Amino acid sequence: MTEPIRIHWTEAGEERSALWHSESGNPPPKKVVLADDTLTADSAYRLACEGTAMLWRGDFQNARQLLEAIARRADRKPRKIPPGSTPPEVFHLHRQAQSQRARTLATILLPFDADYSITLRRAPDAKEACVEAYGPGTEPSVSSLRELLGMIGAHEWRKKGVEIPALDERIHPHYGVFSPVRGEYIGLIAEAPLPTEALAFDIGTGTGVLAAVLARRGVKRVVATDTDPRALACARDNLKRLGYQQQVELLQTDLFPAGRAPLIICNPPWVPARPSSPIEHAVYDQDSRMLRGFLAGLAAHLTPGGEGWLILSDLAEHLGLRPRAELLAAIEAGGLKVLGRRDIKPTHPRAADAADPLHSARRAEVTSLWRLAVKA
Repeated sequence: MTEPIRIHWTEAGEERSALWHSESGNPPPKKVVLADDTLTADSAYRLACEGTAMLWRGDFQNARQLLEAIARRADRKPRKIPPGSTPPEVFHLHRQAQSQRARTLATILLPFDADYSITLRRAPDAKEACVEAYGPGTEPSVSSLRELLGMIGAHEWRKKGVEIPALDERIHPHYGVFSPVRGEYIGLIAEAPLPTEALAFDIGTGTGVLAAVLARRGVKRVVATDTDPRALACARDNLKRLGYQQQVELLQTDLFPAGRAPLIICNPPWVPARPSSPIEHAVYDQDSRMLRGFLAGLAAHLTPGGEGWLILSDLAEHLGLRPRAELLAAIEAGGLKVLGRRDIKPTHPRAADAADPLHSARRAEVTSLWRLAVKA
């Protein structure tokens, strides 16, 4: 067991400390000042840019307004893209700007009691959202206001759920588990002709949505894997709610379960870049580790005549991060051949947002279901 991380500050002439929470893994700030409703937005923004954290002792709603004011100031100075920048350079500058903005907005801190009560004026009851994210409280703690607002938003999504037309039901994502809002890839799985209804493996199940789609389509047994305990808990809740818990077995393992199957599906992270927080592991996969692992191990886990379904966006290709030739070489190296491919254009709003620095890549993006088989 590792020692819990603590944040330290001085208040009323005394040294204080509390448990530190940061889902992104940021260390506690070294410089902390007390702040309340008298702090101006300009002063707060200056402190944030200097890396000074502000432990809030004023009205909660005023803290929210101050955070919005800091965000507006941060957005007034967008990072300039040098003329002639290559797509990979544009992507990395965009990621740097996102990271810097996140650090700036994370400097307003909130105190929590041991049960996650927030003893500030007009503070919401966020106990349930905090328990879902952090687990049961044990002692007073500190986290950023921005992180709390994210947890509250995730809690509401968990209650409301995400409508999945292929299931005619809702999937309820847990905090830290990527929400299946990109419905086009789910449609590909729902519509592609099944090579079997006997058994399938779902590699990296996340919320369990693809395992549920396979079960709804009549696959008698699905073995779904993930390395993240949050994802497995989320998938278990969703599958039970949908009535598929008897058809789907959940395993905590990296990539493949033991044995072979006639159908193996995988929807790995689409962009080969380093994730900056746990939830980003569903989008960013440094060095394409999961994609390469799936392609390298697929042949050894397919039954004769079986198919592997790889769901992958080509966004990384348009960003200049992974050329198509590299993907085809990894398929070849895995002893695999391509039986066919089904493509679909994304429908999410960012694909039409001309103000997005990555707009040209998003506009050209195509999501594909690659049907793979073992070479004879």
